Amino acid sequence: MVQISPFAPEHAAGVVSVILPIQQIEFEIPITLDAQPDLKDIPGFYQRGDGNFWVALEAGQVIGTLALLDIGNHQAALRKMFVASSHRGPEHGVARELLRTLLAWCHARGLRSVFLGTTAKFLAAHRFYEKNGFREIARESLPESFPVMAVDSKFYELSL
Repeated sequence: MVQISPFAPEHAAGVVSVILPIQQIEFEIPITLDAQPDLKDIPGFYQRGDGNFWVALEAGQVIGTLALLDIGNHQAALRKMFVASSHRGPEHGVARELLRTLLAWCHARGLRSVFLGTTAKFLAAHRFYEKNGFREIARESLPESFPVMAVDSKFYELSL
C-alpha cells in the first residue's frame, strides 16, 4: 500500500535515488545532485511558507516525490514530480495520490494558482498534467517569481 507523507530527513537518500536516475538515465538530462541544491536542503527550500515536499512510500521505500515551492502572491510552483518506473500508471495511482495531496494542501492554504515548467521530453507528464486540469501557457505568462529551470521549455498553470 502506498503512503504519501511529508518529507523527513530519513527520506533524503530515497528521494535522490528516485529522481537522479529518471533525470540522467531515462531522459538523458545531464544534471547532477550538485546542480540541484534544493535536494540537499529540502526543508529549507520547500518546507516553508505555503510550500512543502511529499514522498510516496511503499514498504518504507521512497517510490515518488512531489514538491510545492511558495512563490508568493498566493501562487506556487509544482516541482520535482517523479515516480519510479515500477510504480507508474493509473493501476498504481502514485502520481494521482501525490497530486491529490498537493491540491488538498493548496486549497487548505488558499492558494490561487499552481505553475509548473517541464521539458519537452516528459510526454507522459504533459498528458497527466493536462488530464488533471493544467493548461499550457506561454513562458511570458508566468509570474516573475516563478523559478524557470534551464531545461524547462513547456509551462502549465492550474487555477484553483
